[in-house]
Amino acid sequence: MSRINTNVQSLVAQRVLGLNNSNLSKSLERLSTGLRINRGKDDPAGLIASEALRAELKATNAAISNAQRADQVVNIAEGGLQEISGLLTELQGLLTASSNSAGLSQDERQANQLQIDSILQTIDRISSSTAFQGMKLLNGNMDYTVESVSSAITDYRINAAKFTGSSLGVDLVVTQSAQQGVMFLSMGGTSINLNDAGSGNFTIEVTGSKGSRELSFASGTALSTVVNTINSFTDVTGLVASVAASGSFTTGITIKAEDFGAGHFASVKVVNEAGMQGSDTNIGLYNFESDDASTVNTTITAQFDSNAAANGIRDAGQDIGATINGIAATSKGKTARINTDTLDLEVTLSTSDAQSLQTLSAFTITGGGASFQLAGSVDIAGKVSLGISDFAVRKLGTSTLGYLSELASGKSYNIVDSDGTDAQKIVGEVIAQISAARGRLGAFQKNTVGATIRSLGIAVENTAAAESSIRDADFASETAELTRSQILAQASTQVLALANSQPQAALALLG
Repeated sequence: MSRINTNVQSLVAQRVLGLNNSNLSKSLERLSTGLRINRGKDDPAGLIASEALRAELKATNAAISNAQRADQVVNIAEGGLQEISGLLTELQGLLTASSNSAGLSQDERQANQLQIDSILQTIDRISSSTAFQGMKLLNGNMDYTVESVSSAITDYRINAAKFTGSSLGVDLVVTQSAQQGVMFLSMGGTSINLNDAGSGNFTIEVTGSKGSRELSFASGTALSTVVNTINSFTDVTGLVASVAASGSFTTGITIKAEDFGAGHFASVKVVNEAGMQGSDTNIGLYNFESDDASTVNTTITAQFDSNAAANGIRDAGQDIGATINGIAATSKGKTARINTDTLDLEVTLSTSDAQSLQTLSAFTITGGGASFQLAGSVDIAGKVSLGISDFAVRKLGTSTLGYLSELASGKSYNIVDSDGTDAQKIVGEVIAQISAARGRLGAFQKNTVGATIRSLGIAVENTAAAESSIRDADFASETAELTRSQILAQASTQVLALANSQPQAALALLG
């Protein structure tokens, strides 16, 4: 069939040539950009997934930068604490040297005090000047702000707190009272009365968490004298004695551990009874009631002449039991602490409150702290909070022992007017506080920041690989497609030429 007006074969060839040219253009575009998806029509679903992965990849890379910045901030803070730690070590040496009173002149002690003053001033200067881009790190700017602190709380430290809203209440429930190790010696009178003077002196060995001493007392020695003797060795034994003043046992001696907690105890061993027991079966060693450290258990534990007393009777203290915001706390003495991903803090209660089972509204955290965004998703789970307290000398120490500022000239524990014993206890506590702070910052760098950077790095690799598999062009496939499209385009062009020339055959019919 020969037609001139409508060349169907040419139309078919034109359509196929257009398709082949379109495929050729698409292959050239993909090879020139390196992307399989250049616009939405290339793969709508793939474009949506790819854009989501790109956004996630960008956020993850930003989180890695944040983690690296956090590491730099903590590095600077830890560097300041390291210098403070060195100064405290020097301060400890000065206290020991200055306690050698017989070998130092007053001028030398005053010179040492000047060095101590200089150290304290330097610690204050470091705490106020350590900064990152103008942000002070050790002066309390990165500590948490609190309100409504209960009178039952003597000391507290907030290491980390994450919460939504404007504030976070901290509630504490005392489930077990803190106790001291304590023994009661029923003596049967206001003085020692030995029924067998020929057996020597009444000799006991008292032992506490710090050490022990063997003490001997002659018949007729007043109980107050016995107490004074025991208390003269408190720094050696960790025990404090007193004459019983109330209750059923008004003629005896209470010996208790100086501090609270399971690590502190009171032990009494009878070395020589020397007739102290006599015929009075109520004389001997007693414990206190398990739920009331001020009431003696009326059941005798051991008589002075018993084998048990000869081997020693011991009573250990008890750590406080508590929950904080519903989390069971670890405890030491009167201090309770929790450490979760949202709240890390410790509180120390007063003696009376640590011994009472009760529910307390400890305080309310209203803000503050150093917050770092260490995940691509901006929410509470992606944030890490860190509290860096004030390391000025007036804040280093405890309310029980005292503060480092009290070692300055004219203050309570300056080495010119004191023997240095209490001052060294304060410095020892401060060294422990600084070491704990450095350890906490180090753990944050190693376990939180370091692990975050490593895990985010892996996430970046996997996310980039996923995004690449969706969006990037496969050059092996695309070059093959390009070659195919080129050949088909050339063939289509030639076919179109033949189709366009086919109607000319109709002229032969016209003669």
